Amino acid sequence: MSSMEPGSPARPARIAGFALLGVAAIALVMGVVSLIVSNNSSSDAAGTTTTTTTPPAATSSAAPAPTSQSSSAPPATTTSAPPPTTTTTQAPPPPPDNGGGQQTPSVPVRVYNNSTIKNLAAKAAEELKQNGWNVTASGNYSQGIIPRTTVYYRPGTDEENAAKVLAQRFQLHVEPRFDGIQAADPGVIVILTNDYQGPPGKS
Repeated sequence: MSSMEPGSPARPARIAGFALLGVAAIALVMGVVSLIVSNNSSSDAAGTTTTTTTPPAATSSAAPAPTSQSSSAPPATTTSAPPPTTTTTQAPPPPPDNGGGQQTPSVPVRVYNNSTIKNLAAKAAEELKQNGWNVTASGNYSQGIIPRTTVYYRPGTDEENAAKVLAQRFQLHVEPRFDGIQAADPGVIVILTNDYQGPPGKS
């Protein structure tokens, strides 16, 4: 019967076989580990991609920006209503102002000539009219001699104020009516003498 002695050529071959098996086992383990690690990495990468991807619905589902109401609405138009028609009754113009800031009274004025100057009454009457006085008559006065050109009025009537205004503007004397003209028609009476010079400022 044959037996293998220690140190025979069969023992090294057996050891080499065990070594190869060990290497193969280690390689197998490393391959499995690499596969697992690779799968985990792929899963992590896939999960990361899924979580970071923005859903396309976020932009496509957004409602379109509303248009401005001011541009879509028709422009407001402002129409000016015509002013209401008013009917006014215009007052008659006041008598003209012949100086001193006072209006010329509308009291009737009659002018008479007691001078030696022909047609002096007509001339004076025209001058009074041009200055806004309401001259209603002119003529001659021959019932006596008047010492100076005088404006006469009835006291207590509107003739009084008119006579004083006329006398002031024409630089004449002013007095209440005397007996000879007391019954004459209402109004201011001007009796002219040779001293009548016409309106102030007349050359």
